Amino acid sequence: MSPRIRGLRAVRAWLQARPMASDALLAVGLLAVGLPQLFLEELPTNAGYEDFRAPDVWDGLLVVVVTMALAWRQRHPMPVLLFIIGGELVMAVAGYPPSVPDVVAFLIAVYTVAAHRGLAQSAAGGLIAFVYFLVYLILLPVSASPVVLITDCALVIGVWVLGRNLRLRRAYFAELEDRAARLERARGTDARAARIEERSRIARELHDVVAHHVSVMTVQAGAARRIIDRDPGSAREAMSTIEEVGRTALSEMRRIVGVLRTDRDQDRAGRELAPQPGLGDLGELLDHVRETGLSVQLWIEGEARAPSPGVDVAAFRLIQEALTNTLKHAGPQARAWVRLYYGDHDLTVEIEDDGRGTATFMADDGDNPGHGLVGMYERVALYGGELKIGPRVGGGFGVRARFPLEA
Repeated sequence: MSPRIRGLRAVRAWLQARPMASDALLAVGLLAVGLPQLFLEELPTNAGYEDFRAPDVWDGLLVVVVTMALAWRQRHPMPVLLFIIGGELVMAVAGYPPSVPDVVAFLIAVYTVAAHRGLAQSAAGGLIAFVYFLVYLILLPVSASPVVLITDCALVIGVWVLGRNLRLRRAYFAELEDRAARLERARGTDARAARIEERSRIARELHDVVAHHVSVMTVQAGAARRIIDRDPGSAREAMSTIEEVGRTALSEMRRIVGVLRTDRDQDRAGRELAPQPGLGDLGELLDHVRETGLSVQLWIEGEARAPSPGVDVAAFRLIQEALTNTLKHAGPQARAWVRLYYGDHDLTVEIEDDGRGTATFMADDGDNPGHGLVGMYERVALYGGELKIGPRVGGGFGVRARFPLEA
């Protein structure tokens, strides 16, 4: 960008921030154009112009005062219009001819009232300006045809209508911006609600996992108490199991801290708590999916190892969610592939299909479109994993997640 353009933009921004200064410059510009014409141009000697007084210092001073009132037009539109009308009446009574600066200032004042005030005040200002202008034209000593009178009055009406239309247009765009801001806030609220709901669901699942581990610890502790005297070796083994399970439960419990359960979950308090499904139940899940008509293939690469319980549940739920979206959106002829890659320190899960691709982006969770994707991201992020979702090369859709094997 050239320095000249930057300078012009800086000046424009400065003037927009200071409307009174920009209006004062407008008035000075009108005076710079109109005052020389007022004093240098000679009036005609016929058609009634001979009845006007020759412009003098007092005429020039009145024109300057009337025109400079435009500096306050945006702050006080109606008082400025009345002040300009009063100044022009003073000049008319004194016998001075109309000049370019005061006439243009009058039209600008009419426009400002229409553009910056409500309907009642702008209508009152327009009516006052029209009546004054009509009376002023009739009382001028200059003879004017009816066509000139109609044209001049139509000019005043047109200026008022222009200002009014611009005000309505600004109000329309302001309403559009406000509506867009409200929609954006609503989308943000829906996304936050979806995240909170998904976190609550994850917390409930983790609660079940922790409860199962605590149950195991209780059983092992009871067994160790009963056999500690007659079989110390088995008791030590039971205590080691309690220690290992306790550490795992503590790790999962840390993930629940800060996540609140909803009121509707309290009715589950008396139910028997059992572990959530994991990758060991993947075969059963795929069999259920195949029963719906979707062709699904499974590949497992690397040395299969048991991940932490939370990762086990998260990976299973991710596959379940992705296959559910495939059933909903990929189409009746689609096929799906599930791949598990066991690395040294992480587990990579891939779910792909050859269906309609981007339609899966609108996977829904109940009646809330798009919450399925939010749930995937929340679930993977909870365990420090990475998630990529998007169309496949060659068509279809893919979900790829990487989980650390250790929590």
